[in-house]
Amino acid sequence: MADTEIIDGLASPAAACSYLYGLLGECFAYPDAELVGSLRSGALLAQVKRLCDAVAPALLQELNIDALADPAAALDDLAVEYTRLFDAGAHGTGCSLNGGLQYGPQMKVMEEAVRFYTHFGLTLTEEQKELPDHLTTELNFLHFLAYGEHLLEARGESAVAYRLARRDFIARHPGRWLPIMEDKLRTMQPMPLFLALTELLRRLLAWDLAQLEARHGTASLKPSGDLPFGGI
Repeated sequence: MADTEIIDGLASPAAACSYLYGLLGECFAYPDAELVGSLRSGALLAQVKRLCDAVAPALLQELNIDALADPAAALDDLAVEYTRLFDAGAHGTGCSLNGGLQYGPQMKVMEEAVRFYTHFGLTLTEEQKELPDHLTTELNFLHFLAYGEHLLEARGESAVAYRLARRDFIARHPGRWLPIMEDKLRTMQPMPLFLALTELLRRLLAWDLAQLEARHGTASLKPSGDLPFGGI
């Protein structure tokens, strides 16, 4: 989970947005002992509150944030539920965390996602567990773009390319398919934790896209060849 001291010392809204994407990306990975510990201690809830206060406090309005803290959280229970909701069977479930299985065709979705990553010099390593269209991969990319914006602005340089890429990537990828997945998730009577995380992420994506479009115009949903957006 994200470091509390880093969160407390956030230098800009873009940095806060970056850390929130990164934190949610960790939460949508396969459950591990670190997630369990953050649920039991209340650290996850505290981190989400701090970040949302820095990004947009309205993200937490009427959200079941109590689901983000659970003194009785158990790794086995989380792992079983994660598998049931997101990862069961050879072809996954209706709530697959692969965007191409929600809004396909998957090969084209993955190819365009890779073009975004490659444009910024990013590659998927052999150790990468998930495909290019998996939610954790996509959130890591948004984390990278938002933090890149923060760093460039801190140096007094233009961050337009990073903002345009984030705008278009949200519109074409997680912002497009996550609401579809959320609707399916609600029919499966999920553990409150996973529903709260999904709803928070959907709100964050919609908020971020609205801010970016207000500043730079509406995102195009049509792929533009080799470049994922209008260039630098």
